[in-house]
Amino acid sequence: MIISDGNGHTISKKILIFDDITDMKILSNNIAWKIIELLSSKAMYPAQVAKELKLYDQTVYYYIRKLVRIGAIEQVGTTLIRGGTARLYSTSSSSFGLELEGHGEKLEPSHYTKDEKRKNIPYILKEFYENNSFSGLIVVGAPDPHGPYKSSSRDGHYAVHLSFYLGTLCDSSTSGFIVKLDVDAKAEKDIDNKNLILIGGPGTNIVTSEFNRYLQIKFNEDNFWSGLTDQSGRIFNMDNHGLIAKINNPYNKDKKILILAGVRSIGTKASVIALTNYGNKIGDNSLSDDQLALVVQGFDMNADGKIDHVDIVS
Repeated sequence: MIISDGNGHTISKKILIFDDITDMKILSNNIAWKIIELLSSKAMYPAQVAKELKLYDQTVYYYIRKLVRIGAIEQVGTTLIRGGTARLYSTSSSSFGLELEGHGEKLEPSHYTKDEKRKNIPYILKEFYENNSFSGLIVVGAPDPHGPYKSSSRDGHYAVHLSFYLGTLCDSSTSGFIVKLDVDAKAEKDIDNKNLILIGGPGTNIVTSEFNRYLQIKFNEDNFWSGLTDQSGRIFNMDNHGLIAKINNPYNKDKKILILAGVRSIGTKASVIALTNYGNKIGDNSLSDDQLALVVQGFDMNADGKIDHVDIVS
């Protein structure tokens, strides 16, 4: 939905369109609408919603199930609490409507202003943009056997998906090629003079292995493929576990490093999908860059053999 904000600017809003008016009935319920208003400001667990609205947990779960069914809210993460799984929810859209048959108004092609695009840049990526251009280097593992394990990368092509997403946040790219193989980036000494986005785990990306020891959640140094470990000692060793971490470059305090890496290539894919789908929900202004680390897990919800859903698990 494209609208005017009243100040001469054109803005876009995601809108959920219902084709069945019975699905909209739940939105007219006072409790359901209060839940939607609360979840539109930030993602919350049902127990948090119940406490905030002073409602019974069962009441909140009842309406959340109904809102999920019609697509008004969606699950955006999970966490383990006292042996059970707590689900994190957020609104799926900022607007809701019912579409009637008819012709719309044809709009001429337009572009966001630089200020409008800058507002869309997620907190986790804020240092990677300068003067409305991407400022950094994407580093992927070489496809040929290399490094101490003589391993070959199978996740370098995820940089294409990531680059499409990064391109939506600016008008232009920096001069020069913004993707390099890990062996070239290290040989050409790019790892200490640029902002870096590293794709792939330390077993297949030697630049990721260079910075693994600085991470809050890190890969097992004795065997990178055995899993991730957080500071409490929890281990994440499933193939579809991935890591999203951001640190200050230990070799250059003015540069940042963002790592998207998995225990296996499918975990790396989960990390890339998490960033591109939920970028605005990852990271927090209250966290320093060296504290920003989370584990995600990818799932194949429609059983087509490909990851199509990601949960934040830590």
